Amino acid sequence: MSLTHFDAAGQAHMVDVSDKADTSRVAVAEGRVVMLPETLAYVLEGTAKKGDVLGVARLAGIMGAKKTADLIPLCHPLPITKVSLDLAADAALPGVRITATVKTTGRTGVEMEALTAVTTAALTVYDMLKAVERGMRIEGIRVVLKDGGKSGLYEARE
Repeated sequence: MSLTHFDAAGQAHMVDVSDKADTSRVAVAEGRVVMLPETLAYVLEGTAKKGDVLGVARLAGIMGAKKTADLIPLCHPLPITKVSLDLAADAALPGVRITATVKTTGRTGVEMEALTAVTTAALTVYDMLKAVERGMRIEGIRVVLKDGGKSGLYEARE
């Protein structure tokens, strides 16, 4: 395997996808924000000073996916056809579990968009709760599923 974002001279470049066929593509990413049980209570009770933590983080994740090409230098701007985020408070963690699903029909995958969605949502959870806990941790951000294109299906192992 070779790194596709470098040319023969080792210079960074945007991959040429003009000869690839349009195919349906999907990517799912996950991550979590770990916090104290007392901080999670603000999420569960809806009493965070900045408002609905999970609702705002969901919107932020959607916006993040749509802005991926503006943030990651070599990503192609894509016509995203779906972005969904699931944010779930988890007392066993304690914290918030985040899953993003991104779809398109195009010439390149949406893994970076799914990762950006999760990351943006996680950063928003942190921002909205940092007044009560600065020691929260953002962890485990990874692609768990990717399908479409010539490389086909990828599913993460647990």
